[in-house]
Amino acid sequence: MGLPMDPNLSEIHVPSGPTSVQQGQSFEGLTLQQLILRKDDLEVELKALGAVLDSHGVTMQTSLTTFDGFPRSDIDVAQVRVTRARIISLRNDWKDLMDRIEKGLHQHHAKYQQSDDYKNSLLQPEQLPSTASQPTPSVPETPFARVNSIEPGSPANEAGLKSGDLIRRFGTAIWSNHERLRKVGEVVSQNLGRPIQVKVSRDAGSGTQELDLRLTPRQNWGGRGTLGCHIVPV
Repeated sequence: MGLPMDPNLSEIHVPSGPTSVQQGQSFEGLTLQQLILRKDDLEVELKALGAVLDSHGVTMQTSLTTFDGFPRSDIDVAQVRVTRARIISLRNDWKDLMDRIEKGLHQHHAKYQQSDDYKNSLLQPEQLPSTASQPTPSVPETPFARVNSIEPGSPANEAGLKSGDLIRRFGTAIWSNHERLRKVGEVVSQNLGRPIQVKVSRDAGSGTQELDLRLTPRQNWGGRGTLGCHIVPV
């Protein structure tokens, strides 16, 4: 799932940089939104390739030879080798995409900080000219994580979170400081039994909803963890 919250993303072209060449992939000239969609496609393919290895009962590190150096006869060695090579290539492409997406998001924020909307938001109400007395729509914070799954009866389910929601704020964790979701873990551990503000963007079919939820982490709710949901970075 991409980032539908801001049409301006489709206008941001990420600066050139080194690209992965194992499979001839090139990400030059793609907009930020296109890069995010490509990243999502790579993650789907990586998951499928991981399932192929699982079907053989091997990992990326499992030896494909017997103790005396012969190819194992209990697995399809050729297929496993091809699958591993593809996974390595896609992982390199994924890393390249993430670097480009990070640059694009920085560019997106830098552009916004130079806009009149951002400058006006820094002014105190009494400093605003009378012609600006009418409220202007706020620009939503950039999503940094996506809800992959929700457990029934969990704290996340009770808070109203749904699979596919894009998280823009999780307590004090936002796009600029979440550190691959490490900050989210800190917020959860420091707020057991206390409500956490969670802002999300939700695809409503006809548009995007911006929701402000309250999620209270707790133990012994009947399932694993204290939230009951799986969150991944975007």
